[in-house]
Amino acid sequence: MTDTATKHSGQGNKDAGPDLDLVERVIKSEWSQFQRTDNEGGRAACQGNWPTFHQMRFSQFITWPTPLLASYARDLEAAERIGRNLITEKYGRMMASTYPDEFRRDIEPYIPKLTAERVAAQEPVISQQVAWADDFRTRYPKLGREMRVLRTSEDTGENTSFETYLRGELGTYSDATFELYRSFIETLAKSGHNLTEETIRNTVLLGGFQSLDDAEAQQRQ
Repeated sequence: MTDTATKHSGQGNKDAGPDLDLVERVIKSEWSQFQRTDNEGGRAACQGNWPTFHQMRFSQFITWPTPLLASYARDLEAAERIGRNLITEKYGRMMASTYPDEFRRDIEPYIPKLTAERVAAQEPVISQQVAWADDFRTRYPKLGREMRVLRTSEDTGENTSFETYLRGELGTYSDATFELYRSFIETLAKSGHNLTEETIRNTVLLGGFQSLDDAEAQQRQ
């Protein structure tokens, strides 16, 4: 399955193909930090589901250019050295929308503060990815139903949107990693690619489907 997904993955590193050893290193680093992420109400079921975690993160990271992936690997390694957990922080940042009072009281004082310039720079990247996700859901409505709700305006205490999730994730990237990521997104947009489509194609290929159309056709009504 991995070979099949790799053939169809990412435009960012299409000449050499993704660095699979680096992809696996990043996923294992994230998984380690995920295991140390406390969840209100106890350990979440997804924290014990390595196969799904690996499939989802692999599908994303094989679309990334190697310099971007290497930079994020350095972020994770630097975080480990100082006892910082980027996965915990990602979920904490999402609470700015889903649980704003708790975020201001219990999370915001203890995580790195983003500059106004950085926050502003992230928003066009987020908007582009939300637009891609919206386009994908229009063309593949059955697969789209399996995705998160799309926009922050749809957030509830039980459901976190794709937009909010992405804002939380980008907020954990170092400035160097974010700049590489922004360049990656801009390059894809200029060349007419849709990162949501690329990522979900990888996911369904790893899941045993022949294509996005095959996966869409086999979803329940």
